[in-house]
Amino acid sequence: MPDATGLELIAQELRDADAASVLDTVFQRGRAVLIVDAGRVHGVLATLQEKGYGFLASLHGVDYYPDEPRLGVLYELLDMDTVDRITVKARVHTDSPRIASVCDLWPGANHPEREVYDMFGVIFEGHADLRRILMPEDFEGFPQRRDYPIGGEPVLFTFNEETNYGKWQ
Repeated sequence: MPDATGLELIAQELRDADAASVLDTVFQRGRAVLIVDAGRVHGVLATLQEKGYGFLASLHGVDYYPDEPRLGVLYELLDMDTVDRITVKARVHTDSPRIASVCDLWPGANHPEREVYDMFGVIFEGHADLRRILMPEDFEGFPQRRDYPIGGEPVLFTFNEETNYGKWQ
């Protein structure tokens, strides 16, 4: 992982190319994180790929409810030569949850982007086949959002089955 100074040098290089691209940096517990403007994330990731971070180890979503911008997309990048790892975070608002697809940079991002779309509702612009991957096509809502209603059937335990709905008649 780049140390704190290395992270700031990377951030400054990205800011030199596009002043509004990097919003903040966080170096905590040996983990380097770039917080990036969602509209510029594709350019930042392309630059990092050129710098050697050529392996997309993970792409996943997160819900920062009740904060806004609420939905986040996290990219874990790895430089295979130096074994450096860097995280890129971008956040989008729920009223317009759009971010650029990175399938052109990493074809392996296809399924993770579809999963984030399916579970959180983030729309990856430019994705060739953005449709649900885990939930049925007619499913309404996004089950990994924190405001999604939790429901289902109550769990029946043997100690209370006589007083619960599971009593056999």
